Amino acid sequence: MDSGLSMELARYRLAQAFDCLKAAENNIESNLYKDVLNRSYYCIFHSIRAVLALDLYDSKKHSGIISEFHRNYIKTGKFEKHFSAIIRQSFTMRNRGDYEDFYIVIKNDVVQQMRNASEFLTVVTAYIDKFEEKIIE
Repeated sequence: MDSGLSMELARYRLAQAFDCLKAAENNIESNLYKDVLNRSYYCIFHSIRAVLALDLYDSKKHSGIISEFHRNYIKTGKFEKHFSAIIRQSFTMRNRGDYEDFYIVIKNDVVQQMRNASEFLTVVTAYIDKFEEKIIE
């Protein structure tokens, strides 16, 4: 895959991330808190996959995607270390919300997850924009 195609894939995945964030915002208005956790997580997940598209990396497992991002982007300092905690927390809360019976979701936690997803998406978008500028030069 050439750099043009990997950039196209990255942009497609970013669009998915934006759609997930918008769905999270819509769900919070309807008090669908578990759905907000799910969509916030997938906003982050698709953002990570957008970055990894630039490296031509993909995996069928969420853990593989997250590990690769952590290894090549968090540990190397390309992304701030606090994003590691954001990713881990979002993954955990989404799993609990999706799979645990009687999991209680508190609105303040949901709002924070949505803010974290928005922050992550903003930083990833800026990273991909900068990467694309380097390709064009």
